[in-house]
Amino acid sequence: MKSRRSFLKKAVAGATLAGLLPFAKTSRAGEVKITGALIHHVFFWLKEPANKAHKKQLVEALQELLKVETIKMSHIGFPAGTESRDVVDHSYSVSYMVMFDDQAGQDAYQVDPIHLKFVEKNQHLWNKVVVYDSLDKPIN
Repeated sequence: MKSRRSFLKKAVAGATLAGLLPFAKTSRAGEVKITGALIHHVFFWLKEPANKAHKKQLVEALQELLKVETIKMSHIGFPAGTESRDVVDHSYSVSYMVMFDDQAGQDAYQVDPIHLKFVEKNQHLWNKVVVYDSLDKPIN
């Protein structure tokens, strides 16, 4: 978790300086708050997790998927060597996290031809996908 926090802090700071994301620095030292963004985190379980060619194909396809214009930030990752606990899931093969300015950006991503092509050409590689979408405020 600490590694992910460090990554997010650095990534947000860089994106903010580039004018890509709205943010507010909180009063706690070192904490960066992202406001108004939608985070889309996808976890893939490959049908053949030990197949290096399949993992490579998926990662290359995810990198191509990053060409969707509404994506503001991204991270492609793999299970970390963190401790095994009941709340830690290391069973996935590849994770893919992207950030959008808002819901409209994510909606456009879902129907973008690049995304549709990604699913069509690569869905045979995985047997499970789990998506977590989050906002900084409740929707109700």
